[in-house]
Amino acid sequence: MTGTPDEVVTIHTDGACIPNPGPGGWGALLRYGERELELCGGEASETTNNRMELTAPIKALEVLNRRSVVHIYTDSTYVRSGILKWVEGWSRNGWRTSAKQPVKNVDLWQELVAACEGHDVEWHWVKGHAGDEGNERADRLAARGLTEAVEAARG
Repeated sequence: MTGTPDEVVTIHTDGACIPNPGPGGWGALLRYGERELELCGGEASETTNNRMELTAPIKALEVLNRRSVVHIYTDSTYVRSGILKWVEGWSRNGWRTSAKQPVKNVDLWQELVAACEGHDVEWHWVKGHAGDEGNERADRLAARGLTEAVEAARG
């Protein structure tokens, strides 16, 4: 991957679900040079933390309007391992695991693969709740997305 820091889109993502499963939220912080964009959303109905962790990078990548070099930071080993290690085999096996079981969250995995195709994406893992500023902001955005979804559902 190439690109100066001003040419790289940096994305921090997080998902939240309280309880798990239960209502959930996702958040993403995008940075490009001096510009920032915060995104969040959620599901008031029952969802899972993994679904919210997958939704955050999908939504972030979908707002990019041209091919970009993207560095995505996630605290989800599920998302990072899935996209870097497992998804190719799942796709080759008809979206089945090595145990021949259907892949969980296949709809979101397929959306994430499609969202990545238009970009040069590098995936990074960060420890959650460990003081990483981008991760902490994404966590707050996910919590906001969860709260807003639940409040909207209440009317």
